[in-house]
Amino acid sequence: RPEFALEIKKRTEKKERVLVTTLTKRMAEDVAEYLDEINIKAKYLHSEIRTLQRINILKDLRLGKFNVLVGVNLLREGLDLPEVSLVAILDADKEGFLRSETSLIQTMGRAARNINGTVILYCENITGSIRRAVKETNRRRKIQLEYNRKYQIIPKTITKPVEEFAIINNINNFEDFSTVNEEHGKYLSQSNLWLLIKSLEKEMKQAAKNLDFERAALLRDEIRRLKKEKTLFGEIK
Repeated sequence: RPEFALEIKKRTEKKERVLVTTLTKRMAEDVAEYLDEINIKAKYLHSEIRTLQRINILKDLRLGKFNVLVGVNLLREGLDLPEVSLVAILDADKEGFLRSETSLIQTMGRAARNINGTVILYCENITGSIRRAVKETNRRRKIQLEYNRKYQIIPKTITKPVEEFAIINNINNFEDFSTVNEEHGKYLSQSNLWLLIKSLEKEMKQAAKNLDFERAALLRDEIRRLKKEKTLFGEIK
């Protein structure tokens, strides 16, 4: 749709970010490819992408290395990206888990961190889930506006520094050894794998302390996976 690309370009020209949610992995890949073809820097994110790669992709989005992130269930509650000013929900009228009232409300909330935050639901019909989600969002917005007026609060985009993700660089260095280099069947030594896990645990705790629960959850999942990896000396317990 031409208007879809136009809405995205409005944001990218202001150096703002865009999240696009689709219903399938294939569609996420196709949308990202289409945007690249019209000179909009985009990447896709879905469950087949490794945890640490997902963290790097989210970091690169915040740093502005690309402007649009397309995914399936990546816009759930907890994804904190204050640079995002537009959330586009494709096939919003396809009833199901990903387009339920709760999922729509959570997804729409990803635009709430930015003063210019906007949500566009692309649909052919207004479903019950859409109607209820919009009603609830408007109710919350009304309460927030009344609170702001009462206490003379001027809304501003949340400022959240982009951490350098030093741990990611350390992990990338480990790949030279690697666990985890499945193509070559090589392994980290037990000591290197132990150091990697400890570094990840430290980073996970810091993320939780900073209330960055999305990142903390991603790191937790990677730690669990690494602990199951077989090394030259057996499994890490």
